Amino acid sequence: MAVPAEQAPAAALLARLTGVERPVETHISAVYVGAERVLKLKKAVDLGFLDFTTPEARRRFALREMALNAPAAPALYRAVHGIPAAADRLLAEDDPAAVEWALEMAPVPPGDFLDAVAARGGLDEAMLDALGDAAVALQATYAPAAPGPDPVGRFAAVLRGNARAAVAAGLEPGRVVAWRRGAGDWLRRLAPVLRARAAAGRIRRCHGDLHLGNLLLWHGRPTPFDALEFDEALATIDTGYDLAFLLADLERRAGRAAACRVLNRAVALGGDAGLVAALPLWLSTRALIRAHCLARLPDGMAEALGLLAQAEAALVPQPPRLVAVGGLQGAGKSRLGRALAPLIGPAPGALHLRTDEIRKRLAGLAPEGRLPPEAYTPEAGEAVYAALRDEALAALRGGHAVIADAAFQEPARRAALEAVAREAGVPFTGLWLEAPLPVLRARLEARRGDASDATVAVLEAAASRSPGAVGWHRLDASGDPLAAALAATQVQSC
Repeated sequence: MAVPAEQAPAAALLARLTGVERPVETHISAVYVGAERVLKLKKAVDLGFLDFTTPEARRRFALREMALNAPAAPALYRAVHGIPAAADRLLAEDDPAAVEWALEMAPVPPGDFLDAVAARGGLDEAMLDALGDAAVALQATYAPAAPGPDPVGRFAAVLRGNARAAVAAGLEPGRVVAWRRGAGDWLRRLAPVLRARAAAGRIRRCHGDLHLGNLLLWHGRPTPFDALEFDEALATIDTGYDLAFLLADLERRAGRAAACRVLNRAVALGGDAGLVAALPLWLSTRALIRAHCLARLPDGMAEALGLLAQAEAALVPQPPRLVAVGGLQGAGKSRLGRALAPLIGPAPGALHLRTDEIRKRLAGLAPEGRLPPEAYTPEAGEAVYAALRDEALAALRGGHAVIADAAFQEPARRAALEAVAREAGVPFTGLWLEAPLPVLRARLEARRGDASDATVAVLEAAASRSPGAVGWHRLDASGDPLAAALAATQVQSC
């Protein structure tokens, strides 16, 4: 969609100032990406869901975009400038001579946008963890929403509106109608969950458009930008639904394992294990939204059809189950848990709950933060295992698979976890990892940047105590136990 004729003088000014002949265009903006500055012009368009046709609206939403995004990256968002009718210079945004406005940003190399990073395979484990960190840090900035309409009714309207938009964009009506019915069934089942989350303050003024194209590397760290500025209702949503857009996009661009890792990193940091109950509905809806947006692009239908299939698949029920991974420090419990998680349960995979991460969260630390030895009291240990069981039970009752990752040296703790599976009415599989003590020592000595504080002394003290009779599947962890774990859990490798 070209810049409207009435804005041609302003567009020409921005082109001259940036040295850019042709802008990067979306339906609602023309972005002039120069070597020293980026200038963004909101188009004078009315698309039904937004109306930028008046100068005042364009000014208001340029300022709103600045206010929403600058806190996350203040040096990225520089200023809002006014443009006079003569379009011969930039003015202060509040200059009475201004009739048009442009948002100035710092230039970013094209390869530093996270969709480009994903396309070249650059989302490694460290980057995915940093992405989860960024998502949780962003949530901490979200303003609580005032009490509003019933969240179930609001989401029903979201489903209706996006189904209409999908058909209008050219997606096959029969499939869209079937999707709408399936999503509606999920919404009815989830109604108590969504209302409880609203009552607990989970509905906030969120980013609203948190896919990989709206994240970039800023000073080497994933940083969100371009939050949805033109509709407060569309962006006032459950924080889990906001995260789901990122997870759905990750699954499509980087694979299920990448999305699973970011989900588990976000839960490890933020503690919102309850969000997994609604993930099938949220992931499906986010995939459909992306599908009908892409379907409108000249070359976007092929990817749109893939996203429609992703939206359909997310609604297929997957039975929950509980898998426990226990053993001495250094046995590779967390490595195995991370490998198993994407292969178990609904998208993007099982909730991987680690006592090492829960302990740090309860202490107010990031997973890699260090706790002194005196923090490891029996009382603190009991609180950590109780939190593990509570979070696992909540996720299982919500229909999601769980991997519980802990030493489980005490028979009572193993029995208590098995009782969680019985209470939830789900299958249980226990995996017990074993390796020679020299192998475990070497792994602990080489470990860096992990949530575990275990030392060789901790390992040797644990190894001196008998775990009692272990009825779980005993796996040799001196090498890679994944194949044996898959056999024990009867899970197919992708």
